[in-house]
This record gives sequence, structure tokens and C-alpha cells, in this order.
Amino acid sequence: MEDKVLKLGLPKGSLQEATFKMLKKAGFNVNLSSSRSYFPSIDDSQIQPVLLRAQEMSRYVQDGALDCGITGNDWILENKSRVARVTDLTYAKQSLNKVRWVLAVPQDSGIKKVKDLNGKRVATELVNVTKEYFKKNKVKVEVEFSWGATEVKVSAGLVDAIVELTETGSSLRANKLVEIATLCESTTQFIANIGAYQDSWKKAKMEQIALLLKGAIAAEDKVGLKMNVKKENLKAVIAQLPALKKPTISGLSDDGWFAIETIIDEKVVRVLIPALKQAGAQGIIEYPLNKVIY
Repeated sequence: MEDKVLKLGLPKGSLQEATFKMLKKAGFNVNLSSSRSYFPSIDDSQIQPVLLRAQEMSRYVQDGALDCGITGNDWILENKSRVARVTDLTYAKQSLNKVRWVLAVPQDSGIKKVKDLNGKRVATELVNVTKEYFKKNKVKVEVEFSWGATEVKVSAGLVDAIVELTETGSSLRANKLVEIATLCESTTQFIANIGAYQDSWKKAKMEQIALLLKGAIAAEDKVGLKMNVKKENLKAVIAQLPALKKPTISGLSDDGWFAIETIIDEKVVRVLIPALKQAGAQGIIEYPLNKVIY
């Protein structure tokens, strides 16, 4: 019987490093023989990975060339792709975070609102979404595809406005551009071909990958804490602990001593550990987490 294989599309470009990192934490080691390779190796014989631009991913998943893939919601909308959404993979500390496509104009252009662009020219890589946005707002503009360096085109006077991807807006401000509207927000999605998702084996494999990826993402801003506490200090120490649910408390072989284990947000550790020590905790150990499965 032929071995079962899941064809998985991985994004090449800005999402690549973050995706490889999350896959590693999820338990999958993905490696490239060279930076020019489009066929990574993975330590799972049931997965066949292929590197593609995120912009193209949803089309190949829809057509069935790929069983599933990782891409942005913006490109699903742009390609009008009919795909199954397995899970959202958004994570706010790196390139899997939420981003926005914004309409921006020069600060000194005098353009204050969308209607002011009637009869003007707009450059963007997100052409279809942009056309639909202006149509919805009943504003006639010429929308042209931009291959890159979009901010430069408006600064050089080649176009009147741009629709560009932004996270913080710093690049737009550096180019003396100001946002006047947000067209859409986008998150990183794990998507599947509809037919492939109806195959019981492929669906189970996809959901296994999705579960582990979500667990790896959830663990990124969390750490584990272990400590020992005397019985008389137990209440005071527990009062200091924020936790996902409740801390795990177990008795030690020495009478009157307890071990506590919990998971907390990494950002509070530097304040929490001194407070725990003051409350009576001893032998405090902080450790990193690979996955947190809710």
C-alpha cells in the first residue's frame, strides 16, 4: 500500500524564519540544504514540505496542488480562495503577528479622507482587496500593482496613495506618509484544501500539526516555575502566583514542606520571583516551555 503523505506549503520570505522556529518548538525539525532550495527536509516521513511565497499559497491549496499550508488571511482574501481554515497561528511577538493593510498618503498632500482620492492613482500589492474597498466606498481610482518599494512611489510622485502592509506604522512615518484608512487586518492562518480536509487521515494529520503549533505559540510568552515552601508560608506564596488555572501543590518527603509548580507570563518573572522569595519560597527554578496545550 502506498505510504500516506501530507503535502504542506510553508511560506518563503518574511514568515519563513518564524514558521520554522514554531515548527521546531512543535516537534518538527525543518531544514534547508541551501537558501535557494524550495524543498526543505523534515523529520516526519508523512509530511512533504514545499516553500512558496505566502501570496501564492492559498491558490495552490485551493487547487489541490498542496493539501495544506501556512499563509496570511490577506492573501486568502486577495486570491478569493475557497479553503478550509484549520486554525489561526497569530502570535504577537514575532512575524506571525497581526498586521494591517492601510491606505496612506503624503503628509503634505492635503488628502484627509478616502473620498479625496476620487480620480487618483493608488499602488499596492493587494490589488483585488483595494479595488473592492474603493468600490464599496463609491470612489473611482486607478489601482495599479506594485512589485515592491511601494512607499517610494508615492514619495516620488508616481502615484497619489498606496495601500501597504504595516505593523507599527514606523516605515510609513519614516517616508512622511500618513494613514487615512485601514482596509483589512490579517493574521497567519493554517489552511487546507477542502477535499483534503474531508479525508480522515489527512484531516487527523493536519489537526495534529495545528495542535502542536498552537501549543508552541502559546508557550512563547510563558515560563514554568518550581519552588519549595514551608507549610506556614504556603498561603502567602500562593497569593503571589498568577496561574493558567491553579498551581500544582504536592507534599514533600520532609513533613511540613510542599512543592509548587505553575506556569506564568514571562514578563512578570522579574517582579514575581523576588516577591515569592520574600513570601517564603525556596529553591525557585524558572524553566522555558516548548508547548502549552489548553
